[in-house]
Amino acid sequence: MGINKKIVLISSGQPSLNPRLVKEADALSGAGYEVTVLYAYWNAWGTQHDEQLVNGEKWKAIRLGGDPVKKRITWFFSRLIYKINGYALQKNGNYEYYADLAIARSSYFLIKGAKKHKADLYIAHNLGALPAVAKAAARYKKPYGFDAEDFHRQEIDYDINSLHYKICSYLEDKYLPAASYLTASSPLIAEKYALLYNRPVTAVLNAFPKAPAFPIVQNTNKPLKLFWFSQTVGPGRGLELVINAIGQTKAICELHLLGQPVNGYKQELSQLAQEAGIANYNLYFYEPVKASQLFNVAAQFDVGLASETGTCLNRDISLTNKLFTYIQCGLAVAASNTSAQSAFIAQYPQTGKVYNNAKELSAILSTYNENRALLYQTKKDSFEAGQTQLNWENESQKFLNVIEDVLNAPTQK
Repeated sequence: MGINKKIVLISSGQPSLNPRLVKEADALSGAGYEVTVLYAYWNAWGTQHDEQLVNGEKWKAIRLGGDPVKKRITWFFSRLIYKINGYALQKNGNYEYYADLAIARSSYFLIKGAKKHKADLYIAHNLGALPAVAKAAARYKKPYGFDAEDFHRQEIDYDINSLHYKICSYLEDKYLPAASYLTASSPLIAEKYALLYNRPVTAVLNAFPKAPAFPIVQNTNKPLKLFWFSQTVGPGRGLELVINAIGQTKAICELHLLGQPVNGYKQELSQLAQEAGIANYNLYFYEPVKASQLFNVAAQFDVGLASETGTCLNRDISLTNKLFTYIQCGLAVAASNTSAQSAFIAQYPQTGKVYNNAKELSAILSTYNENRALLYQTKKDSFEAGQTQLNWENESQKFLNVIEDVLNAPTQK
């Protein structure tokens, strides 16, 4: 399929922090394409994991824009360029001149680096990379695509007058109409972009490759083990409601949280747990792990918490990595009632339940505690859904079909 075809994927983040980027790069290289990933420094622990991840891949990865340890001069100038352009944009409102470099710290170096790579297709994985793929594609008269992992213009809040909304919508309006394809990480995000630009947008879910067959853990009489993970553990992710719900239920629950806590939040959450009557030994914190290790960690638990709050439109219409991780690992899902998650559980009711508030989550936990046979069956059904329907093997084929259509199009932009 991809013989002698070169594809460049670009992100202003890091591979280890972006499983979707890695899955696409793996799918493309597996299909025979020559793949190069251009990316930028984001944080230290991601860098540590990047080194191990990239060494085992068939595709090439190149980091641009410096870092605060080994390439400090480039790092300094990347920050300076970003701040100057952001400041100028706020002062005079000239989006045409400043927006491309004010969207991300690494944008200038991603643009510069992308132009050095002649390819048959360029793919952006976030708005910080969108100017880079558009400009590189224009230089070589090749197509470019965009993967909307989020609904970017309302990724922070609902405020359509914010600088974030204005710069994101400007860049999307500038570059997305000319993109040869758009994909999105959830059906509702795909619908939003399809309506904005009156064009088809393919939903490619954040599912993961099928897990090797392993026995689902049957918890017959031990405390319910609840699991939640993210890159960071902090406020605004629904964990306060989870603590409240555990405090309301008579079931003994263990809450296991994996991620990097923001300053002071671990203590804050521990205090909330104590006030809710949750013993210290039932609240566990774990440091971030490599993506390849996450599934082994998650598989030991009973209930996966998809606790998004819907505090911005993006969170309301997104389907997160954690949701599909739980399913692939055979956990029962307890999902908050965001529009996307409610629609998902309605479509796949065998995977878990939706809650609207702490009282309803408490009732779900009580049900699973009192009916361990139901818990075990839900875990098995969730795993089966991951093996048969909700997996990257299925989703990657949709993605590869889009790529093949673009590269085989008679005329390319």
